Order: sequence, then structure tokens, then C-alpha cells
Amino acid sequence: MQKTNKTFIDLYAGVGGFRLALEESNLKCVYTSDFDLNCKKTYQNNFGGDNFFGDVTISENQDKIPQDFDVLCGGLPCQPFSISGKQLGFKDIRGTEFYNIVNIVNNRRPKVLFLENVKNLVSHDKGKTMKTMLDVLDSLDYKVFYKVLNTATHANIPQNRERIFLICFDRKVYGDNIQFNFPTEIPLTVKLQDILEKEVDKKYFYTKEKNSFYPLLEEAMKSKDTAYQWRRKYVRENKNNLCPTLTANMGTGGHNVPLILTDDGIRKLTPRECFRLQGFPDSYKLGNLADSHLYKQAGNSVTVPLIKRIIEKIIETISDGNR
Repeated sequence: MQKTNKTFIDLYAGVGGFRLALEESNLKCVYTSDFDLNCKKTYQNNFGGDNFFGDVTISENQDKIPQDFDVLCGGLPCQPFSISGKQLGFKDIRGTEFYNIVNIVNNRRPKVLFLENVKNLVSHDKGKTMKTMLDVLDSLDYKVFYKVLNTATHANIPQNRERIFLICFDRKVYGDNIQFNFPTEIPLTVKLQDILEKEVDKKYFYTKEKNSFYPLLEEAMKSKDTAYQWRRKYVRENKNNLCPTLTANMGTGGHNVPLILTDDGIRKLTPRECFRLQGFPDSYKLGNLADSHLYKQAGNSVTVPLIKRIIEKIIETISDGNR
């Protein structure tokens, strides 16, 4: 990995997945923003309170963004485009966060934009949403490269998580001939069993007494090598031996809870296991928040090793020796 003195800002930062990856690649964070107070607690518990601001749509917070930095990172709110939501896109107030980034780009002119969203952004509104975003970025004089990557195929983590990444280079800095190559696929050697905790609190286990649908779970869940989901009326097995995509609402019950069969019985994944499935190290502090908040934070996060592979490709692309 090449040495760098590049700086970045971390927008819609969540609990710092982007920051972990970029700091491991020797970039320096000079500004952080997220409106979620629980995310702020987890973030500051791990990174401290310096340069952390609230809602970046508020002008006084936006004014504190440094005038000069290299990379703008942003895991844009995905609910407006997600197939699990109403898919309102730009009609949803959260969908207009893209235009908030446009405003920041106009006023600060970062050299690189590193954006992430759900796969469904590509096909949302028959492709019109994506075309609008690409047209806007092009009008700002950025050259855009985008691709859908899967955590399971590109990060060596057994989670089936497809996300779209947009990497945008300022033509005024790098010219129109700049080329960018996304990371290639790598073998998946980590198994679901490898990320499981050895000792787990009883509260994570399902029982006949607590769960009326337990007999259906017991009948359907036969393999210890994969994850299952309760889909309100039936049990779905993930036959690829991967964990299904972690979601923000998996801590609230319903049909998005990943379930596993262990020697001690049927249970859901713990918050720590969910963070492991996003590539967070065990040294990352989860604090004393309620599990529901931690599940939401893990589900909303980016996969750290995948972000690291992408930023290393970005640094390689913009380094003087490769342009």
C-alpha cells in the first residue's frame, strides 16, 4: 500500500465504517457528520469527539467543513431506494441528501467523491434516478465510475451484501482520461461459523415458551453451516451458506432477523457477530447501547474491508506515478 497524506470528510458517517477503512489506509479524517445521536455515541466512543458535527443539512454544521480536503465519503441514506422500503427516491426527503452533497461539492470542490448506496439505486424508477445522478455529477465536471460489489465476493466475509459504489474524479484536477479499476473478486475463505461468538447470552435464543412459531423453526433449521430467516409465515434457508444482507431493522424482530442453529439451540446473531460480518474488529467498542440500536448501526454500516480495498484503488489511481 502506498503512503499518502490525503484527507477526507466522513458524511452520513454512521458508526465509522468509512473512517476505519480510510484511516487504515493512512488518510486523515478532518470532518465527520451524522444526525443520529446513538451513532454519535458509538462513533465518539471509538474515535473521540474531535471534528464530529450533527446534521450536515444544517448550514452552521456545513459551514464547518474545511475548505480544502481530498476525498468526500458518503454512505447516502439508502431507504429511499431500497427494495425493503417504499422506493420513493427523490420524493423522499432522505433522497434529496444527494443534492446536499452536490451543494457541498459546489462550495468545497473535493478532488474525489466516494459514495455508497443499495444495489436497487441502479434500477430505481426504471433507471431514471441513476441517470439523473450521473448527469448531475457530469455537469459538475466529475468523471464517474460505478459498480455493484458484493461483500461475499470482494471482502472475504460470508454476508450476501450487494452495494453500488460511485467513485468520481474531478476532471479539473485529473483530466478526462483518468481511468479507475474496481477491486476484483477474491476467494471466500471465511465461513459463517468462523465469526460466531463462543459464549452467548440466553436472551438471543429462541424457545418454545417465547416464540409461537418455534416448531416451524425446529422443523426447518437442520444445518449449522448457514443462516435462516423467519419470513412471517415460513422459514427461509440461505442455501449459499452465507448470512443474508444485514438490515437496519433486524433488531426489531419481524422477517429480517438472521437465525442460526448451534449446539445450544436456535438463536439470532448477536450484535458483535453482526459487526464482525461488516468487517469491524473485536477491538471496536459497542458500548452500552440497547441491542436494537446496535443492530441498526451494523445493518446501516458499510463493510470495512471492502471500503479499504476500494480506497486503496483510489489512492493508486491518483498517485503521481500512475497518472
